[in-house]
Amino acid sequence: MVEPVNSSFGKMLLEEVSPVVMVLCTPLVEETFLKNGLSFVETLKPFCNFRNIDVPVRTSSDQLYRLKKFTLRLFYASDIRQPNVEVAKQRLEHVITQAGEKDFQDLKFDPPQITDILSNPESEIAPSWFQYYNKELIRTLSFSDHEAFDHPVACLLVVSSKDEEPINKFVDLFNSNRLPTDGTMDPNILKHYLLVHDNQDATTERTSKVLSEMRSQFGSNECNLLCTNSSKEGNVDHQANPWASFKSSVSADKLGCALTGDDIVEIKDLMQEFASRHIIPYMEQKVRELNQQISATRKGFRNQIKNLWWRKGKGDGPDVTKGSMYTYSSTESQIRILGDYAFMLHDYELALSSYRLILTDYDIDKAWKHYAGVQEMMGLAYFISDQSKKESEYCMERAFSTYMKLGKSGFQNALRCGLWWAEMLKARDQHKEAASVYFRICGEEPLHAAVMLEQASYCFVLTKPAMLHKYGFHLVLSGDHYKNCDQVNHAIRTYKSAISVYKSTTWSHIKDHIYFHIGQWYAIVGMHDVAVRNMLKVLDCGYQSKATQEIFLRDFFDIVKKTGMKHEVVGLKLPVINMSSLQVIYEDHRTYASQASALVEESIWQSLEDDIIPSLNSGKSNWLELQSKLLPKKYKESNVCVAGESVKVDLEFKNPLLISTSITSVSLICELTTNSDDLKLVDNEPSSSSLGPEISTEHNQVTTSGFSSFTLSEVDFTLGGGEKNLVRLTVTPSEEGILKIVGVRWELSGSIVGVHYFQSVPVKAKTARGRRKNKLTPTDALKFLVIKSLPRLEGSIDHLPEKLYAGDLRYLVLELRNKSESPIKNLKMKISHPRFLSPGNHEEELTTEFPDCLKKGDEQNIVQHETNRTSSVFAFPKDVSLQGDRSLRWPLWLRAAIPGTISLYYTIYYEMENVSSIMKYRTLRMHYTLQVLPSLQTSFEITPSPSRLQEFLVRMDIVNRANSGCFQIHQLSTVGCRWGISLLQPVDTILPSKSLLAGQALSCFFMIKDCRKSGTEDEEIMSLPPSQTDVKLFTQDDDEKLFDIVSSPLASFHDSERSCQGPSVQVSPNTVDFILISRLAKSSSPSVVPDLPKILTHHSCHNSIRSSSPLSWSLDGPQTIHHDFLTSLCEIKLKMVIRNTSEGLSSVTINTNDCLPDAAAPTSSSGNQSGWRYVPTVTEEMKLTSDVMGSRLGKPPSSMESSPPFIWSGLSSTKVQIQPLSTTEIPLQISVFSPGIYDLSSYKLNWELSEHESATSSGTCQGYPYYLTVLQSE
Repeated sequence: MVEPVNSSFGKMLLEEVSPVVMVLCTPLVEETFLKNGLSFVETLKPFCNFRNIDVPVRTSSDQLYRLKKFTLRLFYASDIRQPNVEVAKQRLEHVITQAGEKDFQDLKFDPPQITDILSNPESEIAPSWFQYYNKELIRTLSFSDHEAFDHPVACLLVVSSKDEEPINKFVDLFNSNRLPTDGTMDPNILKHYLLVHDNQDATTERTSKVLSEMRSQFGSNECNLLCTNSSKEGNVDHQANPWASFKSSVSADKLGCALTGDDIVEIKDLMQEFASRHIIPYMEQKVRELNQQISATRKGFRNQIKNLWWRKGKGDGPDVTKGSMYTYSSTESQIRILGDYAFMLHDYELALSSYRLILTDYDIDKAWKHYAGVQEMMGLAYFISDQSKKESEYCMERAFSTYMKLGKSGFQNALRCGLWWAEMLKARDQHKEAASVYFRICGEEPLHAAVMLEQASYCFVLTKPAMLHKYGFHLVLSGDHYKNCDQVNHAIRTYKSAISVYKSTTWSHIKDHIYFHIGQWYAIVGMHDVAVRNMLKVLDCGYQSKATQEIFLRDFFDIVKKTGMKHEVVGLKLPVINMSSLQVIYEDHRTYASQASALVEESIWQSLEDDIIPSLNSGKSNWLELQSKLLPKKYKESNVCVAGESVKVDLEFKNPLLISTSITSVSLICELTTNSDDLKLVDNEPSSSSLGPEISTEHNQVTTSGFSSFTLSEVDFTLGGGEKNLVRLTVTPSEEGILKIVGVRWELSGSIVGVHYFQSVPVKAKTARGRRKNKLTPTDALKFLVIKSLPRLEGSIDHLPEKLYAGDLRYLVLELRNKSESPIKNLKMKISHPRFLSPGNHEEELTTEFPDCLKKGDEQNIVQHETNRTSSVFAFPKDVSLQGDRSLRWPLWLRAAIPGTISLYYTIYYEMENVSSIMKYRTLRMHYTLQVLPSLQTSFEITPSPSRLQEFLVRMDIVNRANSGCFQIHQLSTVGCRWGISLLQPVDTILPSKSLLAGQALSCFFMIKDCRKSGTEDEEIMSLPPSQTDVKLFTQDDDEKLFDIVSSPLASFHDSERSCQGPSVQVSPNTVDFILISRLAKSSSPSVVPDLPKILTHHSCHNSIRSSSPLSWSLDGPQTIHHDFLTSLCEIKLKMVIRNTSEGLSSVTINTNDCLPDAAAPTSSSGNQSGWRYVPTVTEEMKLTSDVMGSRLGKPPSSMESSPPFIWSGLSSTKVQIQPLSTTEIPLQISVFSPGIYDLSSYKLNWELSEHESATSSGTCQGYPYYLTVLQSE
């Protein structure tokens, strides 16, 4: 820490608490010095501060000390009085105003960074004019009646050699009463006489004569001669002008223009001699005299008791607040003079002892102003002598508090005390405490408060660590006070400094306050461009109230209008641009039919196009690798677009405010560079040689009229409060070259042009680089190589509905157009969902109305039997070529296979000839979204017939899953020629209500028959008439034809359903496929699906036959036999047909029993033959059902008579091997001994199934009931 005497405050004390010299001069003296642009006092002032005077001094003690630094203050006699308060106030205001005008040019610069502020030395942080203002504020209290350091120590009488009767002039000046007459100042002061000689006008002889007379009259030691204005021309230029800092109102070139270097040396020597030989010795002698006098009357124990006794009772009197009760000759005044003289002579111990001696007197006398003044000087003496910090701060605190108790009369003194106190604390690095002192002396006067608050703010930034928020807060308070006093320049300066604190914080409201007001104030001083720049900072103020936002926006546009010009603002925050939403959509070899198709993920299109894009010479090469070989090296990373085709940019704009904002003329900022050599390389084969490029660049900001190499779209829209809007902007190049999308621009209120550049923003490009890693830089994604115009295929699908019911079958038309004169050929199409879409076979459209064209008997080629398509790619006929105005209309079949939201993707490949060397083909991508609503849900259960090997019972369950639609069942068909289908009940009884309501369920039964010939291992399928595979399920319109399910498109859709509903390889042939055809009832409301369906098809595939046994069999033989038992027993031949319905090898063993375990003995009845058994009726036989294990389901009635046993006369046990899905026949024979009815179910089938290499299963099946009637022949 710097020694107090060498600190800035210590130096200020040496200048401000220093001897005062009263100057009395004649008008001719002033006239002489005014030739230099200076008064007499102003001429001498720079030479009154002595840095190394080295004068020995002895005051109260006999010990000498040397005075190194000394200062004199010169004042005219007319100025030695207390300044007028109003005049002093105006002078201070002038100081502030003048400082603001000097700083006006600095207002244009950006605010300083807080790091720069913190790194600056302490002397450079606060404005330099603060020190001058503080001095002027202190000088407003000069020549107070309660202090002695402002009282004149000496009087300098100055007469010109040109004056008439100079000696008399000295006498007149001496006799004039120029000192105040209130008795506080001692008139008996040192007098010194100075004769001024003007070398330009006066003669040397007269001057010498006058000087001799002066010395004889006033003494030789008290008289001096000063020769000046030695320059005859009066044009002396001083490089280091000593008066520049004292006289700023006059040009430095004119100051001292008649004074030569010798004149300046003479003035300097004069003042040093005057101080060292006259002022200091006089003060030294005065101090010794006063000290001796006071020691005799006041010092010592006896004198102190005497003084206290004499003052006893004065403490009960009133406070001394006005006037002075102490004259210059009073003991108290003499002690105060002693203390002040000792202070000015740097004898601080003597000064402190004198102040302590008088302090009690002022306290007892209640002379509070004098008391506070002494406390103030004691605090300064403690500080500058580097004694107790605690004592110095205590004295300043007591002085300040006492001044403040005096009210208005003591406030100015409190200001000076506070300033000295704050400077004292700053010199000791107690900046935080100094700031609190500045805050205490703010007062009620706003301009003074503004200066004090600003000084307090700089104290906060100098604390360790820096208190930045308090620094910024006090700057804002100071700026508000400056603005209230019309000191706009200072208000701007303080707010600019506060910006450095808050701009990096999240304190949005105070930042808005600062930027908004500083913008207003810049507009007041006429700096509208800077005002607009600051007001722009508050536009993104969505967190403010709506009323505040309206004020911000209104004032902003008012300031802009006052400028009378359009302002282009880079980074305008209204509206806010969401750069993460930036998406570039362009077309190279990939073109899009709609915006929806352009937004689809690239991976989806790539997986769809793998089969239709041809491979190049290298098996692993793709189009992008070919492009990199053909493009010039510096454009390899560029995207490719086609002249005449738009590049689209999607960008989201958001209104951060709560009020509606209109955005106009939104467009892209682009540059198009034409490089003839590079484009030549693109159109021809790559070449290793190149010439100097001829480059021409066009920018849309420059091109406003005439021919343009690209066109831009402009969008106008209005954003409500907090609203977002995704805007699509386009640029369409018309020439070949390099296109760069630089940014986006827009207008606000017709006067603000917002600009946003894209250089440092990540971009999502919809045509990503295939399977390459996504390493596109922003420059890559926004840079395009524009090649010459190419044919472009356009496509659409007519009448494609948005909503359908599940199963809805529609006829659509795909229309393709090529507006270019260059033809396209080799068209191919691939569809993502063959289950939903199937292309027709011919270009011609239907001549028969849909859906009648799908019914049996229609000979339309479009619905003929589908040719087997081995590939998922549909190739248009080779002779199809499109160019000019010709369009291609191709039929499409749509079937809504499953409910839900379905995305359909189509890609159409086509080739071009002799157009571009780097693009031989293009693809058209189409995307549509369908909403499929639930309709009918079907399920089938197939059970083997217990009595017939080839017949099966089918149960169909239907549930209407639609929310409101009603459906009519039209037709049920089996797919293929193997299965015949028939009704088990009349059509009217299946669905009496004619339609199936929403949520209603229905169950109905059918019989299907396997029409294959059996009996051998290789079974042949018997071709059925088409009428046997379809069942009509409606009663009205009996002549209406059924739908042909074996023709396209029903057959092709069924093939897709088979592959989707089950495995496509090694499907078990023991399954049945059904197609249910329905229609929407006429009573259904069209509100759900506007375009009502005409036909709905429901496909159920791979329905297996329900059975837990791998075998099915039947016993064939006669039902009734006549035989003569009188001659022999009856032998009957039977045949058992067994089918292995599994996919494994089956081993079957047949075990027969000769007697039934539950058979009863035959009972004789009169009139009948013995042995007759119960014969069931036909109706009872129809009720017999089979359990799946083949066990007996019924027994003869208990009343049935028992019969003699019959025997199986063949083998009692037979074992056979049956191949998977094969049939075998086994002969059997029984012997019957008497007539009767016999149940031939007394056998069992034991089977063992080998399904896999190691997995086996086995089981037993009981024989089916088989009744044989044997009668006695006549």
